Amino acid sequence: MRKNFTDVDLNRSVGNLLRLGVILSVATSLVGFIKLFMEGFKMPKKYTSLDVGSSSEKVWSHFWDSLCKGEGMAIIQLGILLLIFTPLMRIIFALIGYLKEKDYVYVFISSIVLVIMAVSFFAGYAH
Repeated sequence: MRKNFTDVDLNRSVGNLLRLGVILSVATSLVGFIKLFMEGFKMPKKYTSLDVGSSSEKVWSHFWDSLCKGEGMAIIQLGILLLIFTPLMRIIFALIGYLKEKDYVYVFISSIVLVIMAVSFFAGYAH
């Protein structure tokens, strides 16, 4: 016999997901900070000389290259990305839970929130 999925189960699961996301983010960022200071990081003297990539493809490829090399700054950025994606995963997780519960009003609301988040995320790279 299969146990029914309840609101309490959903809330507990979502809470665990949020805790896990924050813990992973903090742990990843901490590893990145340790690695960064072991690399001998120094603050730049002129912030105007910092090169900020013009295209999102350039930024993402530089991020992945740096992360594959194990650079501290990229590891910190990964920790920040994990923190940013935690609420997004919460919405996706809740959406699946609402589908299991057959609570279609919350499925609809969660879908709208998910679309708004996706549009805002991708619209940031349009400029």
